[in-house]
Amino acid sequence: MRGTAQVPASKSESNRALIIQALAGGGQLHNLSDANDTQLMQRLLQNPAAPVFDAEDAGTVMRFLTAYLAMTGRQTGLTGTARMQERPIAVLVDALRELGARIEYAGQEGYPPLRLRGRTPQPATAEEMEPIELTVRGDISSQYISALLMIAPTLPAGLRIWLTGKVGSRPYIRMTQALMQHFGAVCRDLGTVLEVRPQSYQPTDYTVEGDWSAASYWYAMVALAPEGSHLTLPTLRRYSWQGDQAIVGIMAQLGVHTEFLADETLRLTKTAPAARITQDFTDCPDLAQTVAVVAAALGVPATLTGLESLRIKETDRIAALQTELGKFGAALTDVGEGRFDVSAENFRVEGQTVATYHDHRMAMAFAPLALLGEIHIEASQVVRKSYPQFWQELEKVGFSLPAPAV
Repeated sequence: MRGTAQVPASKSESNRALIIQALAGGGQLHNLSDANDTQLMQRLLQNPAAPVFDAEDAGTVMRFLTAYLAMTGRQTGLTGTARMQERPIAVLVDALRELGARIEYAGQEGYPPLRLRGRTPQPATAEEMEPIELTVRGDISSQYISALLMIAPTLPAGLRIWLTGKVGSRPYIRMTQALMQHFGAVCRDLGTVLEVRPQSYQPTDYTVEGDWSAASYWYAMVALAPEGSHLTLPTLRRYSWQGDQAIVGIMAQLGVHTEFLADETLRLTKTAPAARITQDFTDCPDLAQTVAVVAAALGVPATLTGLESLRIKETDRIAALQTELGKFGAALTDVGEGRFDVSAENFRVEGQTVATYHDHRMAMAFAPLALLGEIHIEASQVVRKSYPQFWQELEKVGFSLPAPAV
């Protein structure tokens, strides 16, 4: 397998940049993601008077818009798919209420849909005023924290967030801070305390980087490809704000060497994998499915930790992985204390059908197994959430998709 694969622009960067651009009142954004989540965010932000905003199945859209709409005083509704209405949002709502937002639950307490009733006016800024202080759990979703950080500069006295417990996906928080700084707002990061003083965002241009989460599937392809295989991936930076760049080091253990070339381009080459691996996914949970499938397919025993947030993603990703890996003769076993072991005594690919559970990452994590035999992916259109051109890119490097991909 050889060639060049185009990865989409980062939807994580794109959706943060869109919120900050709206708060800044201008600036040009280049290379925005064509993922459904980003297209959805654009449409909703362009229709500020909508009586109801539908975030569909997009976690960043739901969490970021909850904070943005609440703290800009909008009176509207915010809903999502049936699965979205099972994903908790109380941590964010409670925090926003402390900041003066008037938010009600339209259904089950602690979950979308929401009714936003504007906000209680806060006193004008005074130099002697201390920032409002919030205590927020860090072990549920970093998106709550990012949502609060992005609106923090607009508060009369700013915001100080005390993080409690184990903080997951911290690189996503750092990405938010970096984008805020690019648009002129500074966030002080003191580890367990994040502080943002009142300040104005400045309209600024920004070019979005390629998506390292999407690149992870090409790493999986090379890991499972024949000897001598290599791929080139453009638009990815050596010094990235994205936590999922961790895939470089993880896949080095599973037989993929990364060489950074000029012009934000990298080349992947197949090498020999390690005998076994141990990996913590606290800061990069979206890579867990990809790594679990590759380790099982290569017969490399793996111990995975930091998977707590996978239970509340588009689906229960731990349960989904356990079910689908079982079809291939592999297992993801909960061995206690937050540890999961991947094992496969007789891994085989022989025409199995993979269920995707309305989860784009399930489809793309299992797709590389086609290098070992024919497989069938149910509801393959789920990739539109983050990587609409995924199946077409597979065809460009030689995969056969005899049935329509969508």
